[in-house]
Amino acid sequence: MLEKIFKLRQNGTNIRTEMVAGSTTFLTMSYIIFVQPAVLSGCGMDFGAVMTATCISSAFACILMALLANYPIALAPAMGHNFYFAFTICGPVIAGGLGYSWQIALGANLIAGALLLVLSFFGARELVISIIPDSLKSAIAVGIGLLIALVGFEYGGIIVDKPGALVGLGDPKSPEMWLSLFGVMAIGTMVALKIRGAILYGIMGTAFIGVPLGLVNYQGIVSMPPSLEPTLLKCDPVKILTHPGLISIVFIFFFLDLFDTVGTVVGIGEQGGFYKNGKIPRIKQVFLSDAMGTISGAILGTSTVTSYIESAAGIQSGGRTGLSNIVTACLLLLSLLFYPVIKMVGGGYQTPQGNYLYPIVAPSLIIVGSMMVFNVKNIKWEDPTEALPAFLTFTVMPFSLSITEGLSFGFISYSILKLITGKARNTHWAIHLVSATFIARYFFLRT
Repeated sequence: MLEKIFKLRQNGTNIRTEMVAGSTTFLTMSYIIFVQPAVLSGCGMDFGAVMTATCISSAFACILMALLANYPIALAPAMGHNFYFAFTICGPVIAGGLGYSWQIALGANLIAGALLLVLSFFGARELVISIIPDSLKSAIAVGIGLLIALVGFEYGGIIVDKPGALVGLGDPKSPEMWLSLFGVMAIGTMVALKIRGAILYGIMGTAFIGVPLGLVNYQGIVSMPPSLEPTLLKCDPVKILTHPGLISIVFIFFFLDLFDTVGTVVGIGEQGGFYKNGKIPRIKQVFLSDAMGTISGAILGTSTVTSYIESAAGIQSGGRTGLSNIVTACLLLLSLLFYPVIKMVGGGYQTPQGNYLYPIVAPSLIIVGSMMVFNVKNIKWEDPTEALPAFLTFTVMPFSLSITEGLSFGFISYSILKLITGKARNTHWAIHLVSATFIARYFFLRT
């Protein structure tokens, strides 16, 4: 039956190889099970419900990818999208956020997923992604990486608020700061040694050391999964449709998912040898699975579910078919039984000053951020009309704690420089339309 469904011999693989590959992919991506509830609970969402929604929606998307496209491309909530969700959309206005409820953010995610689903049916995703300049694509990835790293530094108490200087170094004597730094070096060392599952092992090792330090409270190992009720069907797409000012949120979610999916699929396709005559077969099914993952995540109660670059670890282990994804999905569902461990690791630690820090999760954010910054090499630094917009994009994002503002500065400056230097004709007209929309947003949609 497995041979008939997944065509194992035709793809030069077998059941054992696919099981090892699926397990490897799970190990490399499972950090999201700890990180996602920690991030989204910061905007008022129930920690346990987010964890359950993350595991179920990820498993559902992985199974869809396996059965529709027969590729070993796993899916889960995307890093960066969750920060845009929690810190920009739902963040307090006084801190640079938009101040919307998480229900509205889920509604925007649902609409973005539905738009992606429609595009997938008509094969228009590749066309949309080709419109965005390569320098801006790379800069967006760099900016999100820097934003993720900044939050990781704050979660670990390494960087703190400093009156008169915005931010500064935390207390060097604080145990949470040293625990976070230990986690960074531990994960970094394992990554350098190419140990699969480095981030997961680093999280667990850091948590183990945090117990005697009093930064982690043992809460058990196994329990029944938390209820989905606090987040299930709580998304509010109606408010998005009745408030035009919220359309920009859908726009950002839409393009972030578009960039992530296409970039991941192209990279993994090259590594896995999936290209046939310059194209990836069944690409429409890949994008359908991705869009359905986002929709299911919004319905269940988590941010954008998209294709994971960590799938490359499983492919490197020999994974070539969707059977690998079935194994990954089963392990994601099995994780639901280990909620006490996830709560213990990602639940946070309250300092004597009353602040909540996440020294166990923080190292993984810093490491993931560092991995995303490598895209800076793809920016055309020799061309100022490409370099300056890229620079503004990836610096404004972390400094403003807003992906939206980084995109605004990048697109607007790109259009202006191309127009002034006479290169506007070499730029797709849609870029100038997007830039005009961002300018209008500053004039008419901000208070």
